[in-house]
Amino acid sequence: MFIGRRTELDLLTKQLDHVKRTGGGRSVAIRGRRQVGKSRLVQELCDRVDLPYCFYTAVKGASSIEAVSYFLGALRDSSLLTAGGRDLLPSQPPAGAWGDMLRVLAGVLPDTPSVVVLDELPWISEQDPTFDGHLQVAWDRLISSRPVLMLLLGSDLHMMQRFTEYDRPFYGRATNMVLGPFNLAETAAVTGLSGADAIDAHLITGGLPGIALEWSPGTPPVEFLSQEISNKTSALFTVPEQSLASEFPAPDTARRILEAVGGAGSRTFSNIAAAAGDRGGPVSSGTLSPLLHRLVEEKQILAVDKPLSTKPSKLAQYRIADSNLRLYLAILRDVHQLVLRDRSAAARAILDSRWSSWRGNAVEPIIRHALAISAGAGGLPWTDTWEVGGWWNRQSNPEIDLVGADRAPIASRITFAGSIKWQDGPFDRHHLDELRRHAPLIPGFQPGTSGLVVVSRSGADLPDGAVDLVWGPDDVIRAWSV
Repeated sequence: MFIGRRTELDLLTKQLDHVKRTGGGRSVAIRGRRQVGKSRLVQELCDRVDLPYCFYTAVKGASSIEAVSYFLGALRDSSLLTAGGRDLLPSQPPAGAWGDMLRVLAGVLPDTPSVVVLDELPWISEQDPTFDGHLQVAWDRLISSRPVLMLLLGSDLHMMQRFTEYDRPFYGRATNMVLGPFNLAETAAVTGLSGADAIDAHLITGGLPGIALEWSPGTPPVEFLSQEISNKTSALFTVPEQSLASEFPAPDTARRILEAVGGAGSRTFSNIAAAAGDRGGPVSSGTLSPLLHRLVEEKQILAVDKPLSTKPSKLAQYRIADSNLRLYLAILRDVHQLVLRDRSAAARAILDSRWSSWRGNAVEPIIRHALAISAGAGGLPWTDTWEVGGWWNRQSNPEIDLVGADRAPIASRITFAGSIKWQDGPFDRHHLDELRRHAPLIPGFQPGTSGLVVVSRSGADLPDGAVDLVWGPDDVIRAWSV
């Protein structure tokens, strides 16, 4: 069963339509984190279009000779070739490795439209630094003139992004596509849930198909967690474990930084430095700054939030970008260790004690994103809202959950401020008084002009007109549905 990814399938289908219409080649570079469903998406495309195709998946650590040999085998077994066409392939890998192998590929491509998939492209480049150049030459001289859609997949986000940058051989030759996890509406569809339960499911799975598709439709989140933590090999444990192992195969300072942010809950620069330090003291600024940059910009495993207001700020807070990995580092890793020791009661006790607090913080980026999407679609009262973030001062007292603005990181106008209440019980007058007291501290907030917004898991118990907008869980999901 294949669910979701309608937009991505439409984009790839349009590329293939161009191939059919013009008779020329097109290439698309698709990048996305592991377990996000890149290979499954492309296989679905191949199955739907019913055209000849070759699907090759690189093997990490394989030498160039081994990789070419595997590719030759994949080509021989593919539907690109007729029985007679297979006789045209060499019996042994070409001596010139990838340069010659790509020429062989070009020589056996059919005259009718076809698809060629190179999965885990960074693993090829890792073993053969000249691969990019060989691919560029083969594409320009031989392959691009054939009616073929070439799909280049990779999980190393930085390497895949670099693959098509201006100083690399394949620059300007491939359309870039970033494949993210399921969005909230897709997770709701996969899990058969709605409202707050669907949002919980999205937080638990991170929108990763490898976990979401394990969910029996309609199963409440609490029941799903209870079932899965009894399974020592559950995808809830294995998917984030594999992600960590692939990104950080050996413990190092970068891994300690990740542990500090996700496990210890350290979000500021100084707290991360202290938590990731060792007997010699905190991690030095000269070491921490470039590592944080790498984890945010290259690995994209961390996200950074900055206060949104009309004044510049050097403050920043870091978080794990993927909510499933965030849940694993904060709760599920400890739960798994207990499950492995057959201490299921203790595992459930840890989950019960930490879940509600963790959920209340983890849901904030989802709600901000939903408000920003709705604002862009004209679904909010403030038509000039283009950015939604939060605000805090150096003491983190107060912290405002929601700030709408006309631009970021330095706004010229604050359109609204708001509060998120994701614990049990409605947002009431006590919470409203706190919001009214703290909102004017945001630089640029104008009482009486800037609006007030409430997003609550359990509704709001407020007088009519007390705030300008009240959202519940269904509104959050509806933003993605629209």
